[in-house]
Amino acid sequence: MTDADKKARLAAALRENLRKRKAQARQAADLPAPPPAPPSPDSGN
Repeated sequence: MTDADKKARLAAALRENLRKRKAQARQAADLPAPPPAPPSPDSGN
């Protein structure tokens, strides 16, 4: 395996990972926001 082959494989893997993350981000944006978390009892209030 040459250095160029390795760079090409890494670039392809990076593009695929970015594509998946963008798809997940789009999917998360379509979901309603979760309700706010209740305050924790030890928050000092």
